Amino acid sequence: MTTRLQVDSLGISFLQRGEALAAVRDVSFSLSQAATLGIVGESGSGKSACCNALLGLHPKFSTRLSGSAKLEGVELINASERTLRSVRGGRIGMVFQDPMTALNPHMTIGRQLVEPARLHRAIGRHAAWLEATRLLDEVGIKKPAQTMQCYAHELSGGMRQRVLIAMALIAKPEFLLADEPTTALDVSTQAQILALLDTLRQRYNMGLLFVSHDLHVVEQVCEDVLVMRSGQVVERGPCKQIFSNPQHPYTRALLDAIPHTAKPFAFVPGAGAAASQLSLQNIDVVYRKGRIALHAVKNASLSLRRGEVLGVVGESGSGKSSLARAALRLLDIHSGEVQLGAQPLHQLQGEALRRERKRIQMVFQDPYASLNPRKTLFDTLAEPLRLHRICANQKQLLQKVGRLLDDVGLESRWHRRYPHQLSGGQRQRLAIARALAPEPEFLIADEAVSALDVSVQAQILDLLLRACKEQAIGMLFITHDIAVVRYVADRVAVMHEGVIVEQGDTERLLRQPAHAYTRSLLGACLGLELPHTKKQ
Repeated sequence: MTTRLQVDSLGISFLQRGEALAAVRDVSFSLSQAATLGIVGESGSGKSACCNALLGLHPKFSTRLSGSAKLEGVELINASERTLRSVRGGRIGMVFQDPMTALNPHMTIGRQLVEPARLHRAIGRHAAWLEATRLLDEVGIKKPAQTMQCYAHELSGGMRQRVLIAMALIAKPEFLLADEPTTALDVSTQAQILALLDTLRQRYNMGLLFVSHDLHVVEQVCEDVLVMRSGQVVERGPCKQIFSNPQHPYTRALLDAIPHTAKPFAFVPGAGAAASQLSLQNIDVVYRKGRIALHAVKNASLSLRRGEVLGVVGESGSGKSSLARAALRLLDIHSGEVQLGAQPLHQLQGEALRRERKRIQMVFQDPYASLNPRKTLFDTLAEPLRLHRICANQKQLLQKVGRLLDDVGLESRWHRRYPHQLSGGQRQRLAIARALAPEPEFLIADEAVSALDVSVQAQILDLLLRACKEQAIGMLFITHDIAVVRYVADRVAVMHEGVIVEQGDTERLLRQPAHAYTRSLLGACLGLELPHTKKQ
């Protein structure tokens, strides 16, 4: 099989205050059409940086590239913008890690899919529209024709990721660079998307470069794998060989770092302020687009006490994120009540609502979309501290910011960096630090660890759980990962098509699910073992 994409001695450095910081050093690999190559490693190891370099997506004024990457003899490293435009989307498609930032918020999904189809395949508008609708259906969008008329913010995180996959495939590229393409997907659709990528790869003779922190996914999808650490390749070879008999100590450590299932902290009834409870009663959330009404949440009721963790699970589009935003009043509810202690949040407006929001903070699903790109790490964390007058003076402010960065595993010396200089996992850790900064009573975590590699996922989960225990924070934890909710949650609620179909004690519900949908969700977790939890 003839090699089509050849990368030799790729080096990437980012300029900061005149100093070149090496992010990737001497990376080489080759990829043929119809072949699959995985890249694994912890956050910040350089996985995504390699993909971005191949398509010239790093800002030229602050990035220095060296080495070579050739596509059938066409040099991609430091190539002209004209050359790169002919390659992007047409010959090499890419699925980005953060779908909300990759999609244009001002264009409908239909327009964004039709545009690359017409540009690279030279087909008419009507044919492109039909092809886009068909592809949305193929990647698992339940109402493709309706979704074509939607904007990105009207879709769930998982649906946005599926749209992004469709957009990357619509031009039938020769190679696909997939940067965490299934991170936002629930377990019941993850296998479907992976199977789809494999089917399309074979159908169109397409090479696949698959970046992921999920070692099990890489093992399922890829023939060969590179293991990266601190910008360098430390091990390479066939997946079966690497995962069954790793030679490098880092590879062995990465395989051993999959979080255990024993919950480190258990909720003690009566812990925290007894009067402080977050209660949602009979919540309805309706999205309207012209005459079309989408009932996203239907008659949902939940209660959460301080110091307790309540998990909410369900497939993409089930209404989990809409329910979370309703709790924080980030969207208007159609009917129902949101009560925070004695305060009726659903009735508050203006300054009164902003004052109560200090008590509830949120970690959003897409960290790059929720962080201000113009603010440094220090400014990002200092803003809520100043706003809510947490620190008495500048010295306390500096110390508090340093502690927050240390707590979430970010180096305090990075405080002058910007979000774009962090990896996806590092950005999510910054988002968690920002949420904890105002010392809230309740925390809403929307897929808070979905972007993190396994070597730091357990660390972040333990950080969140320790904060809940030590500061008596109640946490509404939204995830598609059954193993994660098993690890963190005292109680769990299962959502399906906007309805809470079942809720109760986590151990009991996952061992003896009463609803058919819960059983199907558990059945979709291939290989998932649920040993008895050892509560401490």
